[in-house]
Amino acid sequence: MPPALPSVREAVPEDVPRLVELVRELADYERAVHEVEATDEHFRAALFPADPSAARSHALVAEVETPDGRRVVGMAVWYVTFSTWLGRHGIWLEDLYVSPDQRGGGLGKALLTRLAQIAVERGYGRVEWWVLDWNAPSIEFYRSLGALAQDGWTVYRLDGDALATLGAS
Repeated sequence: MPPALPSVREAVPEDVPRLVELVRELADYERAVHEVEATDEHFRAALFPADPSAARSHALVAEVETPDGRRVVGMAVWYVTFSTWLGRHGIWLEDLYVSPDQRGGGLGKALLTRLAQIAVERGYGRVEWWVLDWNAPSIEFYRSLGALAQDGWTVYRLDGDALATLGAS
């Protein structure tokens, strides 16, 4: 079945279980499903806190029409960053994912387009994300949109025991 026309919207609390499923699909694709700790409760707390002004994370969903109604088949999970060099905020795209059977129909581009629109509307200076070096289809897609690799930078992470040790010192 060919992919349906793109439809992108802000996520709502009812989307949380599907968002967590999509995160697991993405982690499986990236050969790291064993690293996923996120639960529905984590996503609800992060995306939809009791005080909406306290939300620090956001999500867009892509959906298609099915015989049973609309179904979420893609997501863009993001948060606001700040660039000292630009002196302005930006967007960090934590995860962009479209289910494999829906790729090629414009949903990934629609999600990134909406994210770019949000950045422009708010006066943000950039949208950034990571992509695994071996993910050639995604790299090609991002380049086709005009995105540039930031070669020369190395990603560092402090987590687990190292984070706990440093944080306790």
